[in-house]
Amino acid sequence: MKTTSEIRQSFLEFFQSKGHTIVPSSSLVPENDPTLLFTNAGMNQFKDVFLGLDKRHYSRATSSQRCVRAGGKHNDLENVGYTARHHTFFEMLGNFSFGDYFKQDAIAYAWEFLTSANWLGLPAERLWVTVYETDDEAYDIWHKQVGVPAERIIRIGDNKGTPYASDNFWQMGDTGPCGPCTEIFYDHGDHIWGGPPGSAEEDGDRYIEIWNVVFMQFNRQADGTMEKLPKPSVDTGMGLERISAVLQHVNSNYEIDIFQTLIKEVAALLNVADLDNKSLRVIADHIRSCAYLIADGVVPSNEGRGYVLRRIIRRAVRHGNILGAKSAFFYKLVPTLAKAMGQAGEILTEKQAHIEKTLKAEEEQFARTLERGLALLEEALAKLDGKTLSGEVAFKLYDTYGFPLDLTADVCREREISIDEAGFEREMQAQRARAQASSQFGTDYNNVIKVEGETLFKGYTVTQCEAKVVALFSNGKAVDTIQSGENAVVVLDQTPFYGESGGQVGDSGQISTEICHFNVTDTQKYGHVFGHIGQLVSGSLSVGDSVSAQVDTARRHAITLNHSATHLLHAALRQVLGNHVAQKGSLVSESVLRFDFSQPEAISKAQLDEIERIINRKIRENINVTTDIMDIESAKQKGAMALFGEKYGDEVRVVGMSDFSMELCGGTHVKQTGEIGLFKFVSEGAVAAGVRRVEAVTGENALDLIFQQQQVLAQSSELLKADSSNLVEKIQQLQEKTKRTEKELQQLKDKLASQASGELAKQVQQIGGVNVLVQRLENVEVKSLRTMVDDLKNQLETAVIAFAVPTQDKVNLIVGVTSALSKTINAGELVGVMAQAVGGKGGGRADMAMAGGSQPENIEQALDIAMKWIQAKL
Repeated sequence: MKTTSEIRQSFLEFFQSKGHTIVPSSSLVPENDPTLLFTNAGMNQFKDVFLGLDKRHYSRATSSQRCVRAGGKHNDLENVGYTARHHTFFEMLGNFSFGDYFKQDAIAYAWEFLTSANWLGLPAERLWVTVYETDDEAYDIWHKQVGVPAERIIRIGDNKGTPYASDNFWQMGDTGPCGPCTEIFYDHGDHIWGGPPGSAEEDGDRYIEIWNVVFMQFNRQADGTMEKLPKPSVDTGMGLERISAVLQHVNSNYEIDIFQTLIKEVAALLNVADLDNKSLRVIADHIRSCAYLIADGVVPSNEGRGYVLRRIIRRAVRHGNILGAKSAFFYKLVPTLAKAMGQAGEILTEKQAHIEKTLKAEEEQFARTLERGLALLEEALAKLDGKTLSGEVAFKLYDTYGFPLDLTADVCREREISIDEAGFEREMQAQRARAQASSQFGTDYNNVIKVEGETLFKGYTVTQCEAKVVALFSNGKAVDTIQSGENAVVVLDQTPFYGESGGQVGDSGQISTEICHFNVTDTQKYGHVFGHIGQLVSGSLSVGDSVSAQVDTARRHAITLNHSATHLLHAALRQVLGNHVAQKGSLVSESVLRFDFSQPEAISKAQLDEIERIINRKIRENINVTTDIMDIESAKQKGAMALFGEKYGDEVRVVGMSDFSMELCGGTHVKQTGEIGLFKFVSEGAVAAGVRRVEAVTGENALDLIFQQQQVLAQSSELLKADSSNLVEKIQQLQEKTKRTEKELQQLKDKLASQASGELAKQVQQIGGVNVLVQRLENVEVKSLRTMVDDLKNQLETAVIAFAVPTQDKVNLIVGVTSALSKTINAGELVGVMAQAVGGKGGGRADMAMAGGSQPENIEQALDIAMKWIQAKL
């Protein structure tokens, strides 16, 4: 029996033998693709190739791509663990043709790999095929050339309501490359319920799709027109877990070797005997998505990808709690997972310590969240009027505090309270609708600038060169000529302008001829061409014109200093904080460098100072900055770091600064680090859970910052009549004097408040033998209110005291009740009643409570309510 790792390797080796280049799995965080939350298909990393925006040195590729479907449109989370084939994480085996072979070869390859005794050796009679209803070409290949009987070939038409909306027609989006597809199904046998695709019983588990070949042969326009692509392509996908289940003679993906290993490990950790428990499946699935997401740079947070990761972790931990987990356990599965995944687990082994630390911290935080959720639930139940908890409250506990519905139901069941599950589901549906709306990134793939060929970048060595205009775009449309005053994008055959990428902003400058002047404000990359964005200031410019392209050298120089300093910063952060530091984003402009990185806690002042010292030491060492071009694998073996969100080709540029820093980078850099001059931090702070951000300046900007700081220091010294040697001492003396003065002032205020309370005691009313004082006070500080109330309670043995104090547009309320009365009259309840009248809320102990409000015009009403409330109680 083949293991899952062996099946993965067999697939890659088969297509390699057919001339395909094996391409490593890309990150689960899509590279430079804002249209996707996570990588969810094998073709994601080749999207620009299919769109014609990118070219590779190969026209055939094969990969085993890790994918996640747990957020946005592709969300299988709620089904995971309860069905045979739903997962948050899976591997997609794929083979791709970029204008090379098409239907005949794609079908032949699929059939050979699946049925040949040299490869998987599946029985041909168990395989069924679907084709798009009008795709006679694919039907004939299957029937006449491969020999699949007609009764096992099923035509699937537009079964989703509109033209081309079909299980057998694939589209990248509302526009762009699309085409019919053919699918291969495996028949598990009549002992399992279900019917073939297209039948009423197709949702059963008997017939399982194992292979899908998309024939990209059309380009769909915004008006629905289908234009034939000049170079039809092939995109194939086969779920590794599904084919492993077939070859390992099991009907559920959770019964394959990888999942069984994980399920047994979870059961051993939690001392569970029943290996069929659904919670074991959930945990086994979730550790895969969580570990790989963290390995690819995602950290738990309250938004975006981090929120999805947090939900998956918490769902797994909750199922652990159901199984009896008493402490953090989820992180302990990482070593077993890394080993079970074989070669695909190498990235987990490399980052094991970071993954475990992140998971453990999130587990422990969730334990505190559950404790908080229980307290909030108890509070909600205490206020409940009736025997049903509203769906809104249950959903808030679930969505805001991560408190699972089933746990809410358990607590309510003990009190004989039911939950409005229909209301909960309405809130859930509304949330799903919001999530889906926010995840449907609309892109008209035909409205993207497309130019054949490529722009030769000469900006590593020069900032000015002669060039030819190869394309012009105005308002997104290709034009032959632009006139003075027009905003446009100019594409040149070669350029010294750097196109924005790797965090480095695009260059600005001038493009000119003898009769025109184009002001470049930004430069962007569109596939392999550079677009110079700006305005034609004078004259006219046409495709074919020869021009002079001149970069703004002063701005470029400042950007270059910041980019090289960013590399020093990255290395210094790892040296001081640890190797868990990984880039999460960057900005390199002429004025500042910004660097986001993984770091679980704040950086101390001492650590920042050390990092800054290391960077400036490396600047003073005047290290030679080297650049080498090599293949990606050689670069990785050399130790070069790849940066977050960047897309790399087969050949990469390695930027080195002795043995201190080595990164894959296409940006512009200094020749020696000494050119940077000086590095100074500007700020440090959090941008998300587990992600910190630092900003810094270099060169002249760093000197300007120091001059500003010196100016502030000089002004402060002058004001305090001190010099730099004793300025801190002077400030400390002032602080101590201020504290003494504030303390004396508060003592005076308390004394005045005590005197005022003596006067107020004369205004007490007697109600049922109890001293009652309900008053409006003017010009009394909040801090003094408590003192006044405590003094009055001491003077009046049995008393209820309620004060309202207006302050600008607000109201402060306080209620005090002597201890003997607090069971009859609760201060917290009384202050709450008063607060409602002034548009506020508050609470406190039974003997002392405070509240605030925003309607001082209603103070008299609040006092009147308080008096009536007290009279009713007494």
